[in-house]
Amino acid sequence: MTDIQIGGEAGVKPTPASAESGWGFAEGDEIAPGLSVLRRLGGGHRYEAYLAFSGELWTTCVVKVVRPHLAADEHTLSGLRSEIEMLDRLSHPVIVRAFDSQPEGKRPHVVLEHLEGPRLSTLLRKYGPLPAEQLVPLAVQLAAALHYLEGRGVIHLDVKPSNVIMGAPPRLIDLSVALEAADAATLTHSVGTDAYMAPEQCLPEELGPVGPPADVWGLGATLYRAISGEHAFGRPAEQASEPLDRWPQLDGDPAPLDGTDPALAAPILACLRRDPAARPSAREVAEALEPVLGALPKPRLSRLKPRLRAR
Repeated sequence: MTDIQIGGEAGVKPTPASAESGWGFAEGDEIAPGLSVLRRLGGGHRYEAYLAFSGELWTTCVVKVVRPHLAADEHTLSGLRSEIEMLDRLSHPVIVRAFDSQPEGKRPHVVLEHLEGPRLSTLLRKYGPLPAEQLVPLAVQLAAALHYLEGRGVIHLDVKPSNVIMGAPPRLIDLSVALEAADAATLTHSVGTDAYMAPEQCLPEELGPVGPPADVWGLGATLYRAISGEHAFGRPAEQASEPLDRWPQLDGDPAPLDGTDPALAAPILACLRRDPAARPSAREVAEALEPVLGALPKPRLSRLKPRLRAR
């Protein structure tokens, strides 16, 4: 069973469907011709996400649809168009794919692939930290996706456990706040999810510009949470007015990863250096972890001894 939230905005909790804010689609309703609702998955301030059946694709998909009261809002539609354009030109095994879209009309939406698997955040909440056998392959694959995005001139800006679907391979989702590198470099306001934002994302005018190292920070914060079960700098205070309460990463260093293999801990902690220029690139993270991945125990089938029947 899929446990995902596609399209939720960074830092915004899912909101319940209502007559005012949600479409209220029931099973069998059509979002658009050929897209029949199976069930609601969740949503954010601007969007709802539905599991649907596509008559054109003849398979299940996820439809991210703008909420009814924002269907004519130019700011929301501009964001949707940007996300669609970005998805259309990205193609990587670890990044969610888009199949169709309609950015105009009564129900502006984008059709995304349906990913089987839970969110990383769900696994951590239910079962605690990941063992190295799960975490290291995940880290290498996410680093590969971020290396690809950097090469394409795209900054994700919201790398976090709830935006990682633990499939085979894992997938990085939700490009709703992603920006072209040139646009990210001119940011004057914070963008992202507080606990996973690089310092320069928190205060871009003071600590910017924002670039690929911000995504490396998000990777490090995600891996730190996955291996330890804790936030690297403590949990941010909700609705905090002071920057250091909202973003504890602005002051101090992450707690050491005691008990973790130093070859694994070192690249994770390097991602969380406050100076963007001191962080490794996504490619360097992957390269540093390749020997760790190669040293992990290899799964193998037990040898079966045939039992001979006496005649």
